[in-house]
Amino acid sequence: MKLTSLRAAAIAAISVLALAGTSVGAIAAGTLRIGMTAADIPLTTGQTDQGGEGMRFMGYTVYDSLIEWDLTSADKPSVLIPGLATSWSVDDADHTKWTFKIREGVKFHDGSPFTAQDVVWNFEKLLNKDAEQYDPRQSAQGKSRIPAVASYKAIDDYTLEITTKTPDATLPYQLAWILMSSKANWEAHGKSWEEVAKAPSGTGPWKLESFTPHERADMVPNADYWDETRVPKLDKLVLIPLPEPNARSAALLSGQVDWIEAPAPDTIPAIQGGGFVITSNAYPHNWTWHLSRLEGSPWNDIRVRKAANLAIDREGMGALLGGLMIPAKGFLPPSSQWFGHPTFDVKYDLEAAQALMKEAGYGPDKHLKVKALISPSGSGQMLPLPMNEYVQQSLAEAYIDVEFMVVEWNQMINLWRAGAADPAVEGSQSINFTYFIQDPFTALIRHLDCNLIAPNGTNWGHYCDPEMQGLFDKIKTTFDPAEQDKVIQQTHEKFVNDALFLMVTHDVAPRAMSPKVKGFVQAQNWYQNFSGITIE
Repeated sequence: MKLTSLRAAAIAAISVLALAGTSVGAIAAGTLRIGMTAADIPLTTGQTDQGGEGMRFMGYTVYDSLIEWDLTSADKPSVLIPGLATSWSVDDADHTKWTFKIREGVKFHDGSPFTAQDVVWNFEKLLNKDAEQYDPRQSAQGKSRIPAVASYKAIDDYTLEITTKTPDATLPYQLAWILMSSKANWEAHGKSWEEVAKAPSGTGPWKLESFTPHERADMVPNADYWDETRVPKLDKLVLIPLPEPNARSAALLSGQVDWIEAPAPDTIPAIQGGGFVITSNAYPHNWTWHLSRLEGSPWNDIRVRKAANLAIDREGMGALLGGLMIPAKGFLPPSSQWFGHPTFDVKYDLEAAQALMKEAGYGPDKHLKVKALISPSGSGQMLPLPMNEYVQQSLAEAYIDVEFMVVEWNQMINLWRAGAADPAVEGSQSINFTYFIQDPFTALIRHLDCNLIAPNGTNWGHYCDPEMQGLFDKIKTTFDPAEQDKVIQQTHEKFVNDALFLMVTHDVAPRAMSPKVKGFVQAQNWYQNFSGITIE
């Protein structure tokens, strides 16, 4: 289906609804109102939904993880730093055994102390279906993030031991995804996650004061936060779901919000002309089509995969996005320390694309027909409707006709976790998904690991290759960082040389905000620190 009419209808209907439904009334001094790309308030109980944006706004604000990202610099890629764990180490004699020292003196928003036993309790809510606190909704968000974890136990109040299934040097990166919610709060609310959702309790720098689904969430500072440098300076942080880009831009221009994620590119001149500020930065994030490798999928033919990659004029897409993108040369950006030296040059070469398709048995009179899952909005999806329409038109010139299956973003996430073989994808052979590529596990391993084929993990396309599996195993068992980097480079070279994804672009995380917003440092990360922001 073509998307022009769908997009026009969305602009006409959604923007009116969104703007009408998000009036915030009187604004207290020091209140920052943010227009998100998500269509709903993210899940509030700990492991958020709504993708990376859910973690950005409802995860690392209300909650903490054992290990976190350094979000203080705009000039260098983020690295892991201590969070609720002050240190961690792997046993020299047994590389499956890790010890974590838990930060002392931390309290949940409800006043209960945070201990190693709380970490065990939170793992159980995600991993143990027989546990009283097991929550299917949170498990759906968090279980796939920690595939290495085999067991865990509290040695004492401030010492935690985690055992992995096999030696896995990527465990610290995995744990950065797992957020800690309060057992005491859960018990105080009748051991009901539905009730906890209305009044959640984490250890984070922000407390959720109230929220209305699909409309807004209000957060206030946690004055007793354990890291004094991250105690918020604002009086209030307000989140407003505005999934349609033109609606977000209109809300900013009309003064209904102070900050928006992913402004519509064609509104940027008006935004800047109105004195608003556009910020952007290099971002560990790509925009791809994840391809099905099930038996019978046309993407099993490397000639088709390479042809698709050669059919996209990425510079032309850059014009569509107002220049707010980095054309893909691989799955990782060219600036990545893990890019390596692939031999397949991801570029625009329509003639070469057509030649490859003819070699594969297609041509002007015999087009290949494929079906792609896409969403009209969502966390990190950039501008998925016009971008997918552009890809659709580009592939048609290379004899590939695309039919779209358009679903809401949270449903898209469910279908991504279900995998290409699930009947719910209705035969789709690809899914347009944007990926966090900050670390070796989330950037590379989880998408193509044989052991993580959906629904056991996020290998959506059911890809399984012995050579790639060997590289993944080597990454996990190489604990020396410099040597591990070399293996990761080899892995990325195979990603590119085998054209394992349709690699389109990398985001630069554009945001637009009022000039009254001060103190924001845009980290090179999916997540951001809102604690140092003030409103003049």
